[in-house]
Amino acid sequence: MIPGIDVRFDFTTDTPRYWDRFWENGEGLGKCSQDPDSHSPTLRRYHRILWSRELPNGEIMDLKEGYGGDYLVWNGMRFASDSITTEFRHMRCKELLRSIESSMDDYRGWAEDIIRKSYTIGGMMIFPKHRNSINQIRGNSRKIIDRWDLTLECIRRFYSEEDSPMSWCLEKDRRFFDLFVDFKGFVDFFMLQDCVSNDYSKIKMWIDTEPFEIDPYPKDKDEYLQWTENCLGFVEKRNKRILDFTRNEKKFNVQ
Repeated sequence: MIPGIDVRFDFTTDTPRYWDRFWENGEGLGKCSQDPDSHSPTLRRYHRILWSRELPNGEIMDLKEGYGGDYLVWNGMRFASDSITTEFRHMRCKELLRSIESSMDDYRGWAEDIIRKSYTIGGMMIFPKHRNSINQIRGNSRKIIDRWDLTLECIRRFYSEEDSPMSWCLEKDRRFFDLFVDFKGFVDFFMLQDCVSNDYSKIKMWIDTEPFEIDPYPKDKDEYLQWTENCLGFVEKRNKRILDFTRNEKKFNVQ
């Protein structure tokens, strides 16, 4: 087994001040003081170890820690970490979150448990970093609103040359996506198989909505709980895939 990879490690624990005044921030909905995507040294090390290996196109990705604002770098490309789960903890969902809070005896304990489980390596990705990057656009698009299932549907359509709300953004990173040859190569490399059908032709939506609706947010408490359950279920399955993969140290070149 590759030493140092713990799929249960919670990246909020080594992110300075993550939980400082968490429930006082964001109008009381909860907001971290610093983001593990940029401030957890363990997360950055895990990304470097896991994705530094042979790519589907035959090249070897050898990620290095960058300097200053460069998170990870390789072959002229800069990469940033991105959480692929979301709790919709912002003003647009304030009324919904308040209704869920009022229905629970320990809402904050429940919510913190979700955050801690989500911030394990199974809930994390890397994407190229630049202006109007994938990380930014998927969060800002009103038809995607940071949903990973909809983001992956955009990537599937990109490989099959179909239009999506992110087509123009993904085209900027064609060099990155060419590394994986096709959609199956991308999914398998990043161990995302539990997000797709067996033949890789469809994305498993975490709530039952048509892709790219005007309002893709969870509509009510039941949909929100379904979203949360499917997010955590995916993270758990991906953590298991990552754990199984790391048991074969020959696949890695750890430095």
